[in-house]
Amino acid sequence: MPAEDIARESRPVAGSDAHHEIFTIRDLAKECGVTARTLRFYEEKGLLSPRRVGLERLYTRRDRARLKYVLMGRNVGFSLDEVREMLDLYDLGDGQETQLRVALSKFHERLARLERQKADIERVIDELRRACDTVERMLERGEPGMKPRVRMRAARQDIAGETNRRG
Repeated sequence: MPAEDIARESRPVAGSDAHHEIFTIRDLAKECGVTARTLRFYEEKGLLSPRRVGLERLYTRRDRARLKYVLMGRNVGFSLDEVREMLDLYDLGDGQETQLRVALSKFHERLARLERQKADIERVIDELRRACDTVERMLERGEPGMKPRVRMRAARQDIAGETNRRG
């Protein structure tokens, strides 16, 4: 029996309330907004394991859930190895408790790392704004056609003055 027929037999009639049980690569790619190549890549990496009927790949609801987990993990910056580690904990038979605890720990770590990066970025943005202000003031004081002279002590004092006025 062709793979499409197997997939069609396993699916409810269009418009019914039941969920799909079997998905083709086309179904999953369309639903999740990825390419077939991406699905094959995730299969190669061991993140998905569709059933094969000839050359056709047939995905279960479990594969679909795993794909959504992979995509969510990638969207928030986890590596495929980190995602695999979390996915592999699903089958421990403890009602997902270990998987959820590990995921929560990784989420907290990722949040902390992003918060540090955000603070670093904000600091650099502030420094660049101060540098822009300093250079603009230097240009305003200069004469047209003359290169502004940068005096480091004066620039540092300007920056210190701005910090005191803003602070």
